[in-house]
Amino acid sequence: ATDEGWLYLAGLKDLYSGEIVGYAMSERMTKNLVMQALFRAVSIRRPKPGLIQHTGHGSQYCAQAYQKLLRQFGMRASMSRRGNCYDNAPIESFWGSLK
Repeated sequence: ATDEGWLYLAGLKDLYSGEIVGYAMSERMTKNLVMQALFRAVSIRRPKPGLIQHTGHGSQYCAQAYQKLLRQFGMRASMSRRGNCYDNAPIESFWGSLK
């Protein structure tokens, strides 16, 4: 939270380099926020088709518009089973450091 209210941050981490390659901020956590982070990552890194993007099970990432955008970029979506914390550990570690 900030003095003006909540501020949400969506981020994408490249597991190979360990860098945050795309991010976006907004007062609401929406599919548009995560789509904006994805656009930023793609415009910076220009990944080749076939990239696997792992996300959590949030409604923003499950949204048809987000999944369609992944397909347009030639990416494959990956989501672990519920309760499997290891796939999300790298980005969760970043969030912990940021806080």
